[in-house]
Amino acid sequence: MGSAVITARAAATFDPVGRSVATARAFVRDTLQGWGYSDVVDDAVVLTSELVTNAVIHAGTAADVLCLRTEDGVRIEVADRYPEREVPVQASGRSFASPDQENGRGLLLCAALASRWGVEYTPTFKQVWFQLELPQRQVGTRSSGPVLPTDLLPVADERVRVAVVQIDGGGTVVNWNEDAESVFGYSADKIVGKPLADIAAWPQTPGIGTGFDEALRLSRWEGSYGIRGADGRVIPVYATHLRVRDTHGEPSTVCLLVRDYERAVIQTPLRAPVSEAGTESRAADPFEVFIGSPAPDDLDGLLQRTVERARDMLDGDSAFLLLATDDETELEVRASTGLPSARQRFARVPVEAGTGRYGSARMPAVHEDLTAVPGAVPLLDNTGMRSVVTVPLKVEGRLTGSLGVAAEGAARYSNEEALRLQFAADRIALAVESARLGELERLRRGSLSFLVEASDLLAGTLDRDQTLALMAQMTVPTLATWCAVYTIADQASDPYLSFVLHEDEDRIDGLKALLSKIDPPEPVPAPGARVWTAPADAAHRAALRTSMRDLGRSSDHALSSVGTTLATAAAVGGETVVLPLVARNRVIGMLTLGKPSDDHFRQEILELAEDLSRRAALALDNARLYSERTAISQALQRSLLPPGLPQVPGVEVDVIYRAAGEGNEVGGDFYDLFPIGDDAYGFAIGDVCGTGPEAAAVTGLARHALRLLAREGFSGPAVLERLNAAILDEGSRSRFLTLLYGELWPQEDGSALLKVVCAGHPLPLRLRQDGTVEPAAEPQPLLGVMEDLELYEQTVTLDPGDVLLCVTDGVTERREGTRMLGDDGLADVLTTCTGLTAGAVASRVLRAVERFAAEPASDDMAILAMRVPEPLPTD
Repeated sequence: MGSAVITARAAATFDPVGRSVATARAFVRDTLQGWGYSDVVDDAVVLTSELVTNAVIHAGTAADVLCLRTEDGVRIEVADRYPEREVPVQASGRSFASPDQENGRGLLLCAALASRWGVEYTPTFKQVWFQLELPQRQVGTRSSGPVLPTDLLPVADERVRVAVVQIDGGGTVVNWNEDAESVFGYSADKIVGKPLADIAAWPQTPGIGTGFDEALRLSRWEGSYGIRGADGRVIPVYATHLRVRDTHGEPSTVCLLVRDYERAVIQTPLRAPVSEAGTESRAADPFEVFIGSPAPDDLDGLLQRTVERARDMLDGDSAFLLLATDDETELEVRASTGLPSARQRFARVPVEAGTGRYGSARMPAVHEDLTAVPGAVPLLDNTGMRSVVTVPLKVEGRLTGSLGVAAEGAARYSNEEALRLQFAADRIALAVESARLGELERLRRGSLSFLVEASDLLAGTLDRDQTLALMAQMTVPTLATWCAVYTIADQASDPYLSFVLHEDEDRIDGLKALLSKIDPPEPVPAPGARVWTAPADAAHRAALRTSMRDLGRSSDHALSSVGTTLATAAAVGGETVVLPLVARNRVIGMLTLGKPSDDHFRQEILELAEDLSRRAALALDNARLYSERTAISQALQRSLLPPGLPQVPGVEVDVIYRAAGEGNEVGGDFYDLFPIGDDAYGFAIGDVCGTGPEAAAVTGLARHALRLLAREGFSGPAVLERLNAAILDEGSRSRFLTLLYGELWPQEDGSALLKVVCAGHPLPLRLRQDGTVEPAAEPQPLLGVMEDLELYEQTVTLDPGDVLLCVTDGVTERREGTRMLGDDGLADVLTTCTGLTAGAVASRVLRAVERFAAEPASDDMAILAMRVPEPLPTD
């Protein structure tokens, strides 16, 4: 310590065991308090704790602690017996350690807290020392303010009356001066012997702020409240309380009270201390005094530093910090030290009701022995901790968290430690809440982006299976380690396991097998996530049974079986929650999210998962409805198509049909071929104006009417005239219809006789064997426009090798810019089909239509090709 005179020394050696850290803290605390150096005790204990931890835990050697006292301060040296390591150089620009790690911060803290520090190496040991200097104070002056002009001094009555009230340890008034009698109207004989609380109008609500009795027990308190005067009116006062004890050791509290507007008389000014040079220096930040500088710039680092400082300050074995949920109904573990892994982050405990000092999260509490009050602090169950002190974190009277320190021994803490810890909690509460709100804001911005992207993905598909897969893929691994989706077909059905996903693909089969063996969760419609313990319980039982059954086996298969089961148990051994998938006031499934062993969900993640489940439920229900509507639509559309083409003796027949529009099987174009009598067949190809369901409805009417009328023996013109009347009877739903209808009779000579009526339809084309193409009918009026039609039929004979091609206008009106295929273009294509079968002719025509333009066809198409084959040559 340079030339400073050493006035006292204390030394101790600590074995390389975990408990030595707490013992070293107690040694330093007791030593410095015995020397009267309470001003530097907390910083000395923190630094000693870090350095001894490095020695006995990380280096694994005994630690020698030496405390040296001088008139100006204290020097503490911590040495270990492991010198084979790199010497840190401050000027190298290297960081000694990360402030967010639980170990390795000794040198970083020395640089932040100590007046001077250093590292010394010898061949046999390494020594780290630090020096803490006592605060410099001028004799007789604690704080002072600037000189003010007279006109800037606070205004008071001509005579300032300061009520001096003394209260004994039980809260009873024992002294009441004349100024108190003048201000409040009570004479001393009327008030002495009565509790001051009887006339105090304390503003805080019990259980939310510090109560009046608690304020009187504090070592020092200052603030505003009210005193109910003799006339019944409440007099606002400003008071300062000082806790003292007499020569016999009896405690009492001296209260100085003035009228609230005269608070400047006794209010303690918040001014910076005066330095030796007489200049004003910056006041120490209470937050930095406790946390140290530099403070972590993230919430997790800040909370971890807080629990470590709290543990060191009270010489505890463990410490923990919990943050309150938005509704203050639960506390969520956010940081801990010295607790087993089962007490990991984001575990939640309820906020206990009641306003009592014990058993309440809203007030400081001390438990001397947890074995006498099991469950009082759920977080410490089965941890070996016996005594604990907990204090609330409050901001503007609102509970924001809880800070606790626990020890393995009983009766380690009293109200004095509770007050010390409460003071520390008050220093950091605002900073913690500010950091928490900043983290929440970042999480919510990320959540909003996540939900927007999820909504876009879910809205991009109407396929049920794809929607299930998207639901799982969006949650794993962003929200959970694994996910299972259960679906419910209808209210009478049980939940069915529809999809399972794990971030490790090798675990999916084992997870699916496990979930298939247990009952699904109950489909409860209540919103929010609820814990489901069945998967973890089943996995643990299966792992135990497998381990016991295969304990004596050593085969590779047995070891693999055990490994798979244990891996599955670890994968689902954490917290599992179920969120209902509710759409249109009905539970249509459940979204199950899970964590691996000893892990928990944080509240913000559960809220995000709940938002996602609502969107996913609507997407899943929309996919279900779309699938049902599509199935119904396709069934109805298929009913409008012929069930199949009959075999016509001596005639090849082939049809190609394409309906325009996604998901449409039938449009406004239609075709049919059906028997109408012995050796007679009816055929038709038509085009209803428009496309889609409305056109398909007229298609169904036309096709079924044609069959019925033709089989009743009506001629072609009579069939079409009656169909025309039926279409006109539809009124506003009617649509005009072009139709080519004909009747076919195969002949014994190998030819085929046809009688056709072309009502406004593209003319049928006849391809002869020599390659010539000609129309096979004349145009006549279309149907659905006029009531009185005069139609006639024309007779056509197809010789062997001839082809009759019938198409709808979706073929002839195929366009590419200003170009159109047209009747001539179709005839040119047909010219190249000499010698082809009916199927080959239809396929070549379709290919020509598709190649004519790059864009997909926008109109329905039907192609009906009939060919009379040439007779086979005879030997």
